[in-house]
Amino acid sequence: MIYGYIRPLYDDETCDQQLKVLSETCQTIYRESHGSPKKRTQLEEMLMTIQQGDTILVERMLALADTTRHLQDILKICEKDGVTIIFRNEKMDSNQTLSLSLQQMLNHYIQFQTDVAKQSAFIGISNAKEQGKTLGRPRKPDINIQKALAMYHSGNFTLHDIKNETGISKSTLYRYLETQDTL
Repeated sequence: MIYGYIRPLYDDETCDQQLKVLSETCQTIYRESHGSPKKRTQLEEMLMTIQQGDTILVERMLALADTTRHLQDILKICEKDGVTIIFRNEKMDSNQTLSLSLQQMLNHYIQFQTDVAKQSAFIGISNAKEQGKTLGRPRKPDINIQKALAMYHSGNFTLHDIKNETGISKSTLYRYLETQDTL
């Protein structure tokens, strides 16, 4: 039996891309409702269901595992159970002897680590938004900005004077001046 496994990822929140890749080949697709590394009930259910000779198909390594250790643990479980895992993007399966150059293998590893970092950042930002936190650098108080703009337009102050008086840096001041010019 060929099982598919998908979950929301930073660049495929709705899993459409993964479904497109797996739907033609898989008899059963396990789909997580979230992209978080915790409480992956569908992954656990799939790992409990698989039997010797079965195949798990995933679009890429990140869909299956969240860390290198997690990937290694899943590979060990599947090897012990006689199950093959196929990673479509990487064009690898867990039973083949790889004839990849060190450069190719490092490229796959680096891409996996990059995907893990992006997924983690995506989840963190989503959680922060749900909690109502504002993202990015805090804005300068409008009073200071208005004072800095007035000082600049008066022509009586240097940029250094403006920064010392208002705390507004040169780049911030210029950014506000540019937005004033476009209004």
